[in-house]
Formats: sequence, structure tokens, C-alpha cells
Amino acid sequence: MSILPELENRFRSALAALEVDPEPLLGMIRRSQDPKFGDYQANFAMPLGKQLGKPPRDVACEVVANLNVDGFCEAPEVAGPGFINLRIRNDWIVDQLTSAFADERLGVPAAAEPRTYVVDFSAPNVAKPMHVGHIRSTSIGDALSRTLRFAGHKVITDNHIGDWGTQFGMIIYGYRHFCDTEAYRSDSVRELARLYRLVRQLMDYHDGKAKLESMARKLTEAEERLEEAVSTTEGQKLDKKAKKLVSKLRKDVEEGQEELAALRGKIAEINESPVLSKLAAEHPNISQSVLQETAKLHANDGENLRLWREFLPPCLDVLEETYRRLGVSFDHTLGESFYHDRLAAIVDELVEQGVARESDGAICVFFEGHEVPMLIRKKDGAFLYATTDLATLRYRMQEWAPDAVLYVVDFRQSMHFEHLFTAARLMGMADTELKHISFGTVLGTDGKPFKTRAGDAVGLESLLDEAVARAAKVVEENDEAKPGGPELSPEQRARIAETVGIAALKYADLSQNRESDYVFSYDKMLAMNGNTATYMQYAYARVRSIFAKGEVDVEALRASRPRVYLDTPAERALALELLRFGEAIDFCLKDYRPNLLTSYLFDLANCYSTFFENCPVLKAETSELRQSRLVLCDLTARTIRKGLELLGINVVEKM
Repeated sequence: MSILPELENRFRSALAALEVDPEPLLGMIRRSQDPKFGDYQANFAMPLGKQLGKPPRDVACEVVANLNVDGFCEAPEVAGPGFINLRIRNDWIVDQLTSAFADERLGVPAAAEPRTYVVDFSAPNVAKPMHVGHIRSTSIGDALSRTLRFAGHKVITDNHIGDWGTQFGMIIYGYRHFCDTEAYRSDSVRELARLYRLVRQLMDYHDGKAKLESMARKLTEAEERLEEAVSTTEGQKLDKKAKKLVSKLRKDVEEGQEELAALRGKIAEINESPVLSKLAAEHPNISQSVLQETAKLHANDGENLRLWREFLPPCLDVLEETYRRLGVSFDHTLGESFYHDRLAAIVDELVEQGVARESDGAICVFFEGHEVPMLIRKKDGAFLYATTDLATLRYRMQEWAPDAVLYVVDFRQSMHFEHLFTAARLMGMADTELKHISFGTVLGTDGKPFKTRAGDAVGLESLLDEAVARAAKVVEENDEAKPGGPELSPEQRARIAETVGIAALKYADLSQNRESDYVFSYDKMLAMNGNTATYMQYAYARVRSIFAKGEVDVEALRASRPRVYLDTPAERALALELLRFGEAIDFCLKDYRPNLLTSYLFDLANCYSTFFENCPVLKAETSELRQSRLVLCDLTARTIRKGLELLGINVVEKM
């Protein structure tokens, strides 16, 4: 049983006696920041007093008079202007720990009303190598899926891969014009990736040349607006609105300068290379040609379909290997190609329902209050991502009848999902929760999106390799520094380094507020202290080392179910933290934020560290106390292991 839900249930009855809606007030029951105020505090008396027209302290006293916490809390205390302080009874804590110790779920109850979730995450384009940006969607989506399953819900994971879009038109064009046959025969995926990058480079060159003049003109206009704003306000004390305007204009100029410089750099790279400049001259209409190859594929052209079928399997194999290293799997991998034959029907359905209509030859969905409609079929009959997403949603509803569909996609797609969800409601899907689980950008130390020196997105495979290589150094240094000398074989070190390195990468991402950008740092993510996977894995390994050193039979310990003693503040604090595991899961799933689970695990590891320093385990004063503390150690290890498992992270027995 989790403490906070139980407190909420008790207060719900007490508040109902005051004839008020208790639900908005229950969220104001929280853990106390200082133990002298008890374990939990209810802080709703102030707003409730205002609502009822009574002094808050009187309201708090009235609530306490109606509150039944017998056998659960000690007598509640009303403090200050109306804070209700609560201290959980030690015997209740011991009873709950004893139950959790014997429970595979560690005392965390399964959902009383399980739901069916579809979680759409990762979704890379098959023809392009996965990059650093994919770590966020993949890690967050996998963690949420695992946690929802543990909470008792039915979860269907679907990797909606890009296996049918323009990138295949690019590769087909590149294969026909630039393929190195020997390289393709030796490593088809590497050669296809090279062809994609080359075609992208040539397309960007021609497209960039076409818009270079207009971009330079826009920058000049932005510079003139900034100069005018600065000159007209020179010597004046600017108010908040004027400062904001100047700041925005300055930011527009800086962004315009960076964008123009980047474009000129791309153009110069082609112009300065004899090979690339020759290819650019020979393929002046490459962008249009790529679109033609894509259109032929979508029109079921025999040769383009044959090439697509040839290219797809090895590309999928590379993706699968990356997922294997990340410890991620999917129930379904239904890419864009799966829905291709359903797109015309979904457009017809939308038109028949009156959700979509024709506009200048195209078919669009218009939304009240939005100037820009959602385009679902172009004038030339081509479909768009929005069309595929609507067809995908319709399929999911028909096949799986979910209560909720979660899309783990970066924040830049917010407008797309706002349109998609509005269209879905117009189509009759109003009863299904549709949620965009948005996330921010991975940044370099310069505060800009994390890229290679060449300006390309960092490849995910190379990111994993580097994390593992750096973890290997940490593992080696830690092993060499052990008082009795190294304990690990080279094979063990390599296996631990793979686990630690990839865990560090995933945990560093998951420990961030998902909506925030964060700065990528190998050194920080592999630190042995602080809120890192390495620290959490070390905490687990330290607990396990106690059992190994004491030659403790864990199964026998669990079978004996020894009594737990909470005679010191460190023991009691650790016990309370262990009972918060269910709360942490609830908070994590309330708004789909894995960082709330990482924060809990960090707090638990810190509580255990304090316990470890103050409470001898193997050398406890009595055998009963030794057994009690071994129970706390075992529960800590199991909770850390389960918590990391829910995040998609493995533990190691030794470090």
C-alpha cells in the first residue's frame, strides 16, 4: 500500500463532511520538507477557509475532527495558520514493509481500473542512420511503456517507422546515379547511408542557391529594423515592452546571420570540391527528380518497388541491432508503407463525414480559430504525413480499441499533433485520450543542438560506442582501486562497461524534465555521484556486496520473514522512502514524466547511503537487528533494480 493514496482516501471522507469537492484539495497533501513537521502535510486549509469564509485554522481543526487515521498515523497536529501535520505510525510502516518484502511487486498495487495504451515512439526514418535526437523518443517511450505495464495496464508499443517517404526517393536516385557497386556489395547499409547524405547535400546546394538571395534580403531588412529601433530609442529609458521588442529584433538578426552563414558554408563546400561541384552541375534538377522517384514508388512502379524491397531488410537489421543494444523492443513495427493502401479511403471518409473539404484543388481539414488548415491530399493527388497519421489512428482504434494513444515526439511537432487530435475528435474519437508526449533538444556545450564538427547530427551508434568506451575507463579505474586488488576479468569489465555506458546515456536523458533542452556531457552522465545511472548501479552493487561479503542466503532470508526494527532515524527514513515507490510510479504516469521516477531512485539511494554510514549491517549489535537491516538492504536493492528496469536500464552485481 502506498502512503499518499491512503492519506488521500482518508482525507476525501473528512472533506466530504464539509460538503466541498475534495478532489482539488487532495493535491495539496505532500511530503513534509522537514521531519520536525511530521512525514506528510495537508496544506489546503488556507484556500478552503477562504472558500468557506472561516479562519483556516478553524477549518483545519474541523477537518481533523472528521479525519479517521486510526492504525495508520499518530494523532494529527494542526500547526500555524492551519497546516495539518501527519506522522505515520511505526507499526504500520513495519507491517507494510513486511508485506512488501514478501511481494514480487514490492507492495505496489496494480491499477484498479486498467486501461489499454498504444505508445508510439522512436519512429526513425529507415533509410537514414539513427542520430542523437532518437535517444529521447526511444528512451522516454520505452520507459513509459514499461512503467505503464508494471502499473497493471495493457500496453501496445508501435514503432511507426518512416519506410515509404522521400528518403527512399533520394536513395533510389542516388543508387541509380552514384552507387559504388563494390561498396554496396560489401556493406549495403553503409553505402545507402552515403548515397542518402550525398543526395541530401546536392539537393541542399541547389535549393540553397535558389533561396540565398531572398534570405540575404530578409537579413538586411531585419538588420535595418534593429538599427531603426536602437537609434529611435537611443538615450531613452526603455520600458518593458520596448526592451522586449529590441531583444526580439536582435535575436532575429542573430538567427538570420547564423542561418545565412550555414547556407553559404554548404554552398561553398560544394563549390570548393571538384568532385562535388561536378556532380552538382550534372544534376541541376535533383530535387525534382527525387520527388519523381518517390512518386513512382508510391504508384507501385515495378523497378522502384523492387529496389525498395531490396534496400529495406538490411536497413531494418541495422535498426534492430541498435534497439538490441538499447534493450528496447516493440510489439509492432508498422511503418508508413503499411498504411499506403489506406490513405485514399481515409480521405474519402473525412470528406463524407464533412470533416474535410476541397480548397483550390487540395483536400483540407479546417479548424475553428486556426488560419492554417491540415492538408491531407495535394492538388496532384499526393498524400501527406497527416494523412498517414490519420489512417494510422483509425487502424489503431479498429484493431486495439485503446483508451489512450501516446505519441512520444519532439516539441517541434506540437502544431501537427494539435491538428491531428482535433481532426480525430471530429472523426468521432472524442472518448480516447490522445497525448503528445513532447520533449526538448539535446544540446552541445555551446548551447546549440548537439552535432558533429561537420555540422551533422551525431549518429546514435557512435554515441553508444563512445559512452561504452568511456564507461570502460571508469570500470577499470574503479576495479584497479579496490583495496584487495582487481576483481574483474577482462570479459567481465567489457560486459559491465556495455551495461554501464548505455545505462548512463539513457538515464542522463530520462532524468531531465522531458520538455526541457539539456546539455550533453559524457563526464556528467558517468559520474559516480549525483543523479546518474552509474551512481544508481553502484548503489545496487554496494547492497549486493554486503550479501556476498556476509555469505547471506537471500532466499532463506526472504523465507524467514524476520521482524523489522526502526530504532534509528536513518532506518525509519529509509523505510518510508521504500514505501514511496508506488507514489513515484503514480507521479511518473500522471503526466508521463520518467524524471520523477529517477528523482525518487536518487532520493532512495541517498537514504540508503545515510543508513549505510550510520547503521552497521553485518556487524549489527544483535542477530535480530542484523536480520532487520538485511531486510532493508534487500528491499533497497530490489526497489532500485525494479525502478531501473522500468526505465529500461540493467544493473550489475559488481562494479
